[in-house]
Amino acid sequence: MTVLTPDAPASLRPVLSEILEALRALRAPGAPTPVFACAQAQLPPAAAWPRSLLLVSDLNILAHSDGIHWIRQDTGAAL
Repeated sequence: MTVLTPDAPASLRPVLSEILEALRALRAPGAPTPVFACAQAQLPPAAAWPRSLLLVSDLNILAHSDGIHWIRQDTGAAL
């Protein structure tokens, strides 16, 4: 159920409703979501993405950021 404040302009209500539903889906996904993919040489700084997950496309592995390093999910080693 979408609830918008009564003072929201009628012309914006459809867009605001879509945004609200998208935010709810992010908070409680009901299906698998895509994972960001990049090659190992293009990994973003791990410190900028703590507790985040990505696919290292050239290695075909998942890695997560511990806030310092990207950690391989297959071996637990830092990339």
